Amino acid sequence: MSAHRIAVIPGDGIGTEVTASARTVLDAVAARHGIDLSYEEFDWSCRRFERDGAMMPADGLETLSGFDAILLGAVGWPGVPDHVSLWGLLIPIRRAFRQYVNLRPIRVFDGVASPLRDATDVDFVVVRENVEGEYSEIGGRINRGFPDEMAVQESVFTRVGVTRIADYAFDLAETRRRYVTSATKSNGIVHTLPFWDEVVAERAANHPGVRFDSEHIDALAAKFVLQPGRFDVVVGSNLFGDILSDLAAAVAGSIGIAPSANLDPTKQNPSMFEPVHGSAPDIAGRGVANPIGAVWSAALMLEHLGHASAAADVMTAVERTLAQPQTRTADLGGHASTAEVTDALAAQLR
Repeated sequence: MSAHRIAVIPGDGIGTEVTASARTVLDAVAARHGIDLSYEEFDWSCRRFERDGAMMPADGLETLSGFDAILLGAVGWPGVPDHVSLWGLLIPIRRAFRQYVNLRPIRVFDGVASPLRDATDVDFVVVRENVEGEYSEIGGRINRGFPDEMAVQESVFTRVGVTRIADYAFDLAETRRRYVTSATKSNGIVHTLPFWDEVVAERAANHPGVRFDSEHIDALAAKFVLQPGRFDVVVGSNLFGDILSDLAAAVAGSIGIAPSANLDPTKQNPSMFEPVHGSAPDIAGRGVANPIGAVWSAALMLEHLGHASAAADVMTAVERTLAQPQTRTADLGGHASTAEVTDALAAQLR
């Protein structure tokens, strides 16, 4: 029996609800496939920040290093600034564990209506560079409170960073439809994005069997709406990948079904898996949150841990559950509760 230690950080708001759903589904599929998953839960959250002044303890990263994977719900809550919750938990985890790939698959499922006409044949992946780019710590503010106050934020693009994310994207495309689109804005951002373009093109040359093109981010955003079915693997910087993947989730019908994986492809460190939707304070505690994003993220975790067959079974359960009107949550036009969707998913796996 395969054994894995999973660190669970439910976080805030609906994060606690959808994480519980993901664990229920994981337990069902693990029993079916003979996988031993042991969990340890941590209360690292905005509530902890308000109580103790930190999102996680000082030795939090050291604690997480002993696990095989991290399952995260969501973080964020009114009263705690978003940059505090993000830089106090998610970004330190991503960077300490070299999770340089943020993987965000996008699909339009049967039974889930896209807001776009004829957007039925949509199945692509956004590969986001996850540890440098526009989300650097370099910069600062001066003259606070004066009319000439100024803020400076530096973007950091390294050859190592761009090379490895481009290589991941092209390798992934080799297993799919062999097409990579690179997001850029090199006509307006004069140093970093031409550098990005040059390095990505160099890596493309190592994959002659993969079709490759480069699109300016503004035109690419428009094509996500006008031609979403054309894409296969889209690779972008930290900021561009972040924005494009949320837009793509909306194209697919709901951000509530969107998963993500923060990966260290070398597997030297634990990778982290989380839904994209955030903590949604407006519906927290009502039992109506869509658990599909968290469950799909759990499937990505299983695949990363080497259990492709179990992950495929979870995705089959997701497809069958979404296809039934009675097991769709309100964000998908249905009336099912979180518990009802979770029970339906688990029943598919028993």
